[in-house]
Amino acid sequence: MEKIGGIEIRVVGKSGNLNLSPDNYDIKQIAYLLQNVEDLLYPTHKKDRPIITYDIQEGSVRHIFKTSIQAVIGFSALLSQIQSQNNIDFLELRTARAIEEIQKISRQKNYEFQIKTSLEKDAELKINPSTKFFRTENTWVDAEFYFYGILKDAGGKSKANIHIDTSDYGYLSIETGEEFLKEREDNLLYKNYGVRATGKQNMDTGEVDTKSLKLVELIDYNPKFDNDYLKTLINKAKNNWKGIDADEWLLNMRGGYEA
Repeated sequence: MEKIGGIEIRVVGKSGNLNLSPDNYDIKQIAYLLQNVEDLLYPTHKKDRPIITYDIQEGSVRHIFKTSIQAVIGFSALLSQIQSQNNIDFLELRTARAIEEIQKISRQKNYEFQIKTSLEKDAELKINPSTKFFRTENTWVDAEFYFYGILKDAGGKSKANIHIDTSDYGYLSIETGEEFLKEREDNLLYKNYGVRATGKQNMDTGEVDTKSLKLVELIDYNPKFDNDYLKTLINKAKNNWKGIDADEWLLNMRGGYEA
């Protein structure tokens, strides 16, 4: 059985004239925090991540998350590094954004967030209106990318997109526009595709901003072994090599050097 560890995010502040407690802490604030916790713990390859469970407790408002102890140990090290450097520029994009969102809530609501793990003598990161956990300006440029994977979903209520499951980048959402989906008469789902897309890339780190991706082209990608085609290529090659001593040709290519 997998060992479990805990992460606590305590929120201290006021709701009107009352101190914060689970009884006066609005559900929108809970939802907002929950949206960012996954990016804090598992910024990449979310589909294979361990389960995260949640509880809310007294003590102002204490958000308790439980997940794999390995992830908790890694998160503890991350908290220590943020404290020592007092910035978030070194973090992966999704994790840095999650910290920034907590910082924004802190300033909007005049809350203090106290973040720690269940490990003994663990560091506690405090985010309040006086802290400045925002990324410094990095250079993000327009770039073009190719992704390969299985198309798992297409559509969207407010913004049309496709969702493709890739081995290198995980589960990606790529904006398409309604017209593209309307024009497709065939079923797109559960097939292998190549996706040509535009988006933002960090010039310093090479990191891709996966939330900026927009579709340029959807490419049918069904690689398969074609025995007849292979035989045709072999026969063509045989004709081209007629009368050529392969060993002598290779020796000439090496410039007379024997490996």
